Amino acid sequence: MEDHKLKIFCAVAETGSFSKASKIVNLTQPAVSLQIQALEELYETAIFDRSGKNITLTPAGKLLYKYAKDILNLYSSAEREINATIGLSKGSLSVGASSTIGNYLLPTVIIAFRKKYPKIDVNLVVSNTKGIVEFLNAGRIDIGLVEGEVSKQSLEIERLLDDELVLIMPPDHPWVKRKNISVSELLTQPVIMREEGSGTRQMIEKHLINNKISLSDLKISLILGSTEAIKTAVEQGMGVSILSKWTVKKEVQFGTIKINSFKDIQLMRNFSIIFHKRGSLSNTATEFFEFLKIFPFQNI
Repeated sequence: MEDHKLKIFCAVAETGSFSKASKIVNLTQPAVSLQIQALEELYETAIFDRSGKNITLTPAGKLLYKYAKDILNLYSSAEREINATIGLSKGSLSVGASSTIGNYLLPTVIIAFRKKYPKIDVNLVVSNTKGIVEFLNAGRIDIGLVEGEVSKQSLEIERLLDDELVLIMPPDHPWVKRKNISVSELLTQPVIMREEGSGTRQMIEKHLINNKISLSDLKISLILGSTEAIKTAVEQGMGVSILSKWTVKKEVQFGTIKINSFKDIQLMRNFSIIFHKRGSLSNTATEFFEFLKIFPFQNI
């Protein structure tokens, strides 16, 4: 039922790129160009200005974009209400999640969701928080789950659950039996950090600054792009680090990593759901959103 040309048009408008839009709608770039050309022939006017370095909407294009979003939202609402009437949920869903949530929480959630809604296909994209926001703004995902702070801009942000970051170290580290570690003592240890753009790193930086410590003050031994890599480096004695408690449950259980906390700060943050205006959520994204809000995360 959905107007494919309008969906392609919106993808180009939101990404400002025919090549990026082609990846979102799973078409070749020439096919996307043909669909845009067909719309321009239909309305007998240009809807994109291609004269500059970037592709931008013309006045007619801006008007069409406004109505195209309304039309696509109405299609989504119609599908949602019809499916609710007949008791059927089907379709596809693209979910983006920052690494802690995507690797350690969402697989269990998605399995439970698929059992309840077997006709909904779910695609999970994992990146850092900055990447998930970019994917959402580009239309590559329907809904995102992130850790750390996110600028609202055009996004809606809903708190999902609390997360505690803990100090992690190898089992033979002298801090294992300590109960009064000060955050300033972090300056004496080799520290392993996540990459820039990571929600975990963002929060650590914020708390350190509040305690008058900058990253340049630390003895950073490694900067790694994944939680798994950090855990391996800690297990091998390359330094200490700070990670979400969710990420080290197995290692703590098997004794390969020990956890501790600082006496003078508590590293708490929110995991959040992000999406564009509620009215633009698809039927499947709405189902997933409601499922997330009642999911028993404490049982994972």
